[in-house]
Amino acid sequence: MKKILTFAACLALAFTSCSKDDDLTGVTPNNQDQSSKHVQDVFGVKFASNHTWSTTTTGQVTIKANSDVKKVQVLVFTHSQDTDGETIQSVSVLNEAELQGSTTVTLNYDAPSANDGLYVAFVSDKDYAIRKIENGTASLENVKRNVKRALPEGLVLPEGTFTLAEAIPSYAADRGWVPGEQLYGMSAESYENMKMDPVAYDKAMMTDIKNMVMSYFVDKKENLPLVKSSGMYNEKCYPITTGDDPIIVSPFYKYDGGSRYGSEVYNADLYYYYFKEEDLGSDPVAYLKSLPKYKAIPFNQCYTKDENEVLDKRCTYALLYWGEGTPDINETVGSFTFPKGLKIGFMVRSKATYKERGLGKDGEFYLDGRLNEHINSYGMLGVAKMKLKDGDPRGSWLTINDHLLICFETGADTDYNDLLMEVEGGIEGIIAIPEPKLNVYSYCFEDTKDGDYDMNDIVIKATRKSDTQVEYSIIACGGWDELYVKGINTGKIMDDKEIHGLFGLTTTEQFVNTEANAPKLSPITVTKTVDKSFSLTDPQTQPYIYNKTKNLEIRIAKQGENPYGIMIPNDFKYPLEKICIKDAYLEFNNWGQNPVLSTDWYTKPQLDKVYNK
Repeated sequence: MKKILTFAACLALAFTSCSKDDDLTGVTPNNQDQSSKHVQDVFGVKFASNHTWSTTTTGQVTIKANSDVKKVQVLVFTHSQDTDGETIQSVSVLNEAELQGSTTVTLNYDAPSANDGLYVAFVSDKDYAIRKIENGTASLENVKRNVKRALPEGLVLPEGTFTLAEAIPSYAADRGWVPGEQLYGMSAESYENMKMDPVAYDKAMMTDIKNMVMSYFVDKKENLPLVKSSGMYNEKCYPITTGDDPIIVSPFYKYDGGSRYGSEVYNADLYYYYFKEEDLGSDPVAYLKSLPKYKAIPFNQCYTKDENEVLDKRCTYALLYWGEGTPDINETVGSFTFPKGLKIGFMVRSKATYKERGLGKDGEFYLDGRLNEHINSYGMLGVAKMKLKDGDPRGSWLTINDHLLICFETGADTDYNDLLMEVEGGIEGIIAIPEPKLNVYSYCFEDTKDGDYDMNDIVIKATRKSDTQVEYSIIACGGWDELYVKGINTGKIMDDKEIHGLFGLTTTEQFVNTEANAPKLSPITVTKTVDKSFSLTDPQTQPYIYNKTKNLEIRIAKQGENPYGIMIPNDFKYPLEKICIKDAYLEFNNWGQNPVLSTDWYTKPQLDKVYNK
């Protein structure tokens, strides 16, 4: 660290909370009593003498699958706070293994102690099922997937004759975007008759599905990359009719802010269209725009205006086949049976306005992003900072627990979780398997036991890529001493080369990725083969720091020690240079004084005080 040359400066800094120059305060590094006094001066509180500084729990789960399952994953659901202080959910993979013909496997995992649930995901070519870990086990061994998305047992189709009653121009037609585009619908009374009593979900299963969607498509996050990673967008977003069972659509969740934001879901309708692949011709987009679109669901029959975060399968509708070509009002009769081999597309038509800002929230948007020309940048349906561009989809498919879901983005934040619906019955060809990110673990060190506790002198992050592979990355170096990372033991340069040199620097007196306005340097990454019983919390295998300047080893703090090295079970936003961890995380001191309080302190950063690049 920087050298303090005068006794006066040293004395002054000994009583200053958090400055990088505090790292040399005249305290003997290995003197625990003097070091503890220094820590108390820095943090302003006395930490619990029995504190383990552990935020991570370890466990083992025995997983029983069926023969369809190819891969299993241990999942953890967690929460954190966004910039507005609102809680957001997320899901990540703690460990995974390919089954390679086996149906039973045991996996070890390291999980955040403060979590919202531990599950196992069973991944096959046709489904992504999740089951909660209970008593160290999770099982799918006796479950056979529904190979055919048949009509839900107990569902009674409506009786009577259904005819089209209106044809209206779309908003896109009114604005000159798609001249001549027509939207067709029945009478309001007919839609009341079409509304069926739904076959109830198992409540626990429905909650699991909703939590998975909301944790995968995280609130207020740009989830377009996840949508595209499935491959089921634009020309590939169309399921194919089987020609036998009716096609059933059931909304079960909406979030639109209510009247405060124009009730954009309540004031919207679901439309659909269909076509033969061979009819697309040389200009598929123009052909799709020319097709008639048919109203399937008026959402004001499913929800009340101001309710939000509704998790309830209240209404179910069957799609009607209206024949080919231009339909005749009051004469064209619908059928519940579609010819085999048609492709079905979906669109939401928002009729809301946002008078407070004088901006329209009216317009049609599609799962097929190619049809979203203009609307993705229009009014309040246009996404801020152009996160959605022309050609980007406004919805996504997900396959969870043998349920095929549509997840629509109806607003302007690209989280794709505003409107959730299930599609069942006579369709095939859409399998969209979620791919949660691997969990990231962070090791944060001071380079002396008597530092300023910005915890960024060395930052290492790890991901468990499989049951036998772990990836380590040196992310940051906020120390000016000659520093080495030890303990990873990959046989590569990370174990025997000075950290600043690894980053290509010629002097130790430079910071790496700890200053907000400095250029970001790429991390130094290696992959290590480990035993299946490996734990990231094992002191024998954890990375540690060797400070050659002071001839000092710094390891993850043990019970009763001071927190000069801590492991955090997420992608931790470490403090900026010279910002004490207690100032970057306001609940850190609560946890330090009593380890059963504020156990999720590390999920609540002061965003202006942490490294965000």
